[in-house]
Amino acid sequence: MVGEAGLRKWGWVAFFLAPSLIGLLVFVLGPILSSLGLTLFDWNLLKDPKFIGLDNFEELYHDKDFWIAFKHTLTFIAYYIPSVLLTALITALLLNQRLRGVSFFRTAFFVPVVASWVVVAVIWKWIFNPRFGLLNFLLAKIGIEGPPWLFDPDTALYAIIITSVWKDTGFVAVMLLAGLQNIPETYYEAAKIDGAHSWQRLRYITLPLLTPSIFFALIISLINSFQVFEQAWLMPERFARSGTSVVVEQIVRNAFSYSRMGYAATMSWVLFAVIFAITFIQIRLQKRWVNYDI
Repeated sequence: MVGEAGLRKWGWVAFFLAPSLIGLLVFVLGPILSSLGLTLFDWNLLKDPKFIGLDNFEELYHDKDFWIAFKHTLTFIAYYIPSVLLTALITALLLNQRLRGVSFFRTAFFVPVVASWVVVAVIWKWIFNPRFGLLNFLLAKIGIEGPPWLFDPDTALYAIIITSVWKDTGFVAVMLLAGLQNIPETYYEAAKIDGAHSWQRLRYITLPLLTPSIFFALIISLINSFQVFEQAWLMPERFARSGTSVVVEQIVRNAFSYSRMGYAATMSWVLFAVIFAITFIQIRLQKRWVNYDI
């Protein structure tokens, strides 16, 4: 194929790309476009879809349960994003040290990332148990009466946030660690010669040159946190779910519990629009604080 031109060349290109492109069209792009069209229909999986125009969007606008779930999702994001970025940054800085056995600790911090949410939920439900859990036991040792956590709708969401930060810190730390190792050592050597102490090196060298990795981690974490579901579905007790309902949970309930596929598709596309808009704004604003010059 080297040296060929015209239709023959592009024919070979199409031949080799066809298996992947067909799979992409059939299993990804096709369902996405179908779900967009489904927002205009009422369909319960049993009867033929009924065209209802924009009624699903109108109903969604007045759906109190959806907006409560959206508020819970935003609350989760507001606490989760700063917490996971801060803990991941501290972890990455520690794991970037030249210490004996650092490879073991890097692996240990990443283990929660690959663990199933079912396993993590079981472990942390025991930790958050108000009577027999480890957390309230430790709080009692210092004279603090622990809250009911997953048994109370006012505290269950915060327990989910803590668990999510613990599970995802290793994932974000790996991205930041890669950025740290990409910073030339000569910058630090020059700063030491000029008399800069560790805090000044962190502030004026590490953080500015780490902004591309922080930005990438921020975008990925933001997209993932809008789609929070497993922990909100598995962890809270039944009578605490009113305080932990999130958008994806509402989508799943309407699609598979209430068989309202058109309405669930409408929620999905609204969620997609919000994620797209926020990501677009973040990308446009990155020039103000992200430094790509090394």
